[in-house]
Amino acid sequence: MEGSCLENSPLSGALESVHASSAYGKRRMDTNQDLPAINSHKALQIWITEVEPSSLSHGNLSSQNLKMLPLPERAHGNFFEECCYVVLHVPQSPKATQGGSSDLHYWIGKEAGAEAREAAVSFVQHLQEDLGDQTVLHRESQGHESDCFHSYFHPGVIYRKGGRASALKLVETNMYSVQRLLHIRGRKHVSATEVALSWNSFNKGDIFLLDLGKVMIQWNGPKASISEKARALTLTCSLRDRERGGRAQIGVVDAENEATDLMHIMEAVLGCRSGSLCASVPSNSASQLQKANVRLYHVCEKGTDLVVQELATRPLTQDLLQEDACYLLDQGGFKIYMWQGRKSSPQEKKAAFSRAVGFIQAKGYPSYTNVEVVNDGAESTAFQQLFRTWSKELDRKKHPGQSKLVPVNLDVGKLHTQPELAAQLRMVDDGSGKVEVWYIQDLQRQPVDPKYHGQLCSGNCYLVLYTYQKLGRVQYILYLWQGHQSTVEDTKALTCNAEILDLMYQGALVQGHVSMGREPPHFLAIFQGRLVVFQGSAGSKGERPPISGTRLFHVQGTESHNTRTVEVPARASFLTSSDVFFLITSHVCYLWFGKGCHGDQREMARTVATVFPGNSKETVLEGQEPLHFWEALGGRAPYPNNKRIPEEVSSIQPRLFECSSHSGCLVLTEVMFFGQEDLDKYDIMLLDTCQEASSVAQIFLWLGDAAGEWKKEAVAWGHEYLRSHPAERSLATPIIVVKQGHEPATFTGWFVTWDPYKWTNSQSYEEMVDGSLGPGSAISEITAEVHNFQLTPRLSDNQAGRSTPLALRGSQDSPENELELGLRVDGKNPSMDHTSSCSGSTANGSLPRERLMHQALEDLPQGIDPARKEFYLSDSDFQDIFGKSKEEFYSMAKWKQQREKKKLGFF
Repeated sequence: MEGSCLENSPLSGALESVHASSAYGKRRMDTNQDLPAINSHKALQIWITEVEPSSLSHGNLSSQNLKMLPLPERAHGNFFEECCYVVLHVPQSPKATQGGSSDLHYWIGKEAGAEAREAAVSFVQHLQEDLGDQTVLHRESQGHESDCFHSYFHPGVIYRKGGRASALKLVETNMYSVQRLLHIRGRKHVSATEVALSWNSFNKGDIFLLDLGKVMIQWNGPKASISEKARALTLTCSLRDRERGGRAQIGVVDAENEATDLMHIMEAVLGCRSGSLCASVPSNSASQLQKANVRLYHVCEKGTDLVVQELATRPLTQDLLQEDACYLLDQGGFKIYMWQGRKSSPQEKKAAFSRAVGFIQAKGYPSYTNVEVVNDGAESTAFQQLFRTWSKELDRKKHPGQSKLVPVNLDVGKLHTQPELAAQLRMVDDGSGKVEVWYIQDLQRQPVDPKYHGQLCSGNCYLVLYTYQKLGRVQYILYLWQGHQSTVEDTKALTCNAEILDLMYQGALVQGHVSMGREPPHFLAIFQGRLVVFQGSAGSKGERPPISGTRLFHVQGTESHNTRTVEVPARASFLTSSDVFFLITSHVCYLWFGKGCHGDQREMARTVATVFPGNSKETVLEGQEPLHFWEALGGRAPYPNNKRIPEEVSSIQPRLFECSSHSGCLVLTEVMFFGQEDLDKYDIMLLDTCQEASSVAQIFLWLGDAAGEWKKEAVAWGHEYLRSHPAERSLATPIIVVKQGHEPATFTGWFVTWDPYKWTNSQSYEEMVDGSLGPGSAISEITAEVHNFQLTPRLSDNQAGRSTPLALRGSQDSPENELELGLRVDGKNPSMDHTSSCSGSTANGSLPRERLMHQALEDLPQGIDPARKEFYLSDSDFQDIFGKSKEEFYSMAKWKQQREKKKLGFF
């Protein structure tokens, strides 16, 4: 499609100025500098730029003044906002979940200066030259990184204040002398940003970590979801283990009125909060609708001008990309791709980033817009999926040295032991298990007689329950098959009846949503290649409609797992030379073989012919048809007579996404290089196996046990994903719904490894909180620290952070129980001030039980914390009432404590 030429537009001017600056950058970076050693056996390598400002001011950049300092693994995931980093990821596994190309990122901190940015770009370009064209380049901005970038860092990335000196100090000094507040955000990709030590930094929807070295308090916003809390706690525990050697104590504030001791500590640091908290910060994630808006531009130089010309919009085709040119692909302003043909000049390749930046500026997109530079033959899966089709055959024509695809043959005996083969073939077994079929009639499911199994009608909906055994365990797959002519009411009833069956089987059914004509291989194998779809509706007992008059059936397939037969209009124009057809008349059934069909097709057609008993069979070869054959079809007519081109199995790698919804729109977060550990019980995940051929394309929706009400949206999200896909995916693509703990091999085979027992040991969020608090009496230790000093009246939030910092006295060498908290701003030791203390008996925990049990707030003795009435019991009374010591009680999960306190009258 001819697009608009932007040669004389503001875009051209912006690009021209950036292109000129690129020439200056090129002159400066063409110095002979040493490159760091690249370890190809190491998945992740990170460097931080070190540059002498004085040398840059003189325009002299050399190996003496530009260095890349490697970061030790302990510092990975920490990014200082005044720095720029270079991150290299080299895939270590050839499995299906891994791509073959390396990814090279340069990361820009929000406070990084121009010198650091230029140094990072220069070094990235040198590294790219050294690594070759099989490297994908990315430009990342703080807080707006790509999913690919985030996927390297588990359990999240941490943004820190400061520059290179702080970054190096991170791994050189002990981390106990810390006072900081981290703002934790994100669902699947978690990030923590250092913010001001003030209540003004908080909001209702996110999570905040008050890190005091020896004590770490995670405050969960009242609007935060359980999954966000759990993932934030994983990050908190990771910080404790990496930076404190596991010795810091963690406290969690889920409800402020139930964690008064921890709130006392927070208020001592942040001051007394005045006013209400800010509302949740809305997410800036791009929806699938935004990502579906793709435009392709041709970028070239014409004299001294840079010409950017729009070529096409959705859907894009691969043949638009020519190997001697460069192209820019704009994905709805969400991401900019620069594609470089293998015959494009070195100068064009070096100018890729600057051209993309110029385009972003001219379009008025945010400066943090992500940029990805891809080379011809090394395109990322995300890039390939923006095109309607992506064939390696075109790549092989351009790169004849590349290996050809190896066809995958069905070996049923290996399906159970090789789940990756089951996934590739979409087959859990050979289809020889138990089959039950129902059709929807009057909104209810009615059983279909086994002699009619596999004979479906386009006007009906069917439930097909398949039962099989895997390693001695009974497994189930429930297929929901929908005919093209079925009613809306029947479609709704199909879903309702599937839910009823699922309840009957205690949620153990894997559900496959299947549309007529797009049946997956295993569905076809269930009927051993004898699936026949009739036009019209089924009879009262689910039997096929009577065959009267002339009927034409199209047979496609070579084996039991890829053969389907569909009734088509009885017209000669519906014939095709590459396949087999049945023409049924009142006297004879013609078995018509096209010139392009081969022996396997003919054998499967003879098997299908057994579905049509009664009529005498007559084999007819194309070109030798009797006159009655054409008369039955209403006369001769032109039809496709070319041989079928064998379907090529796409080489695009599968993709895993976390599903969520913002403002009613589907938002997907991709997890690159995924594994089973990326499936969280709070998630709904979408696995796209990315196969283009109609016979194998399907997507999976994985439902975590604790995904809650979102489970009801899963199938709708699958349809929205297909509908809004930039490549305009078929809406008839099968959607397979998989539940946690009931995953078939067709799903698990896409993962590098799979542990079937992983879910039996998964923890609830409450158990995670309980297990994160350190050994023994972690809560009681924090509680004791609070009650070892008296808190002075809190300052207002306006004063917080300025005059009430928490003074930490202690070091890495001091015992953990020597953490001292100085909370007075007048320099006095609060433990010496008894004016606001409770009586001696109260402080020592010796109040009689009758003054504490079942007492209203106004009836409690002065100085008693009403949220911790049990603390003031004597040790003997506590043991007698609770049946355990205080230490044992405070080591329990918070929710368990509250439950016991309610039962015994201390709540």
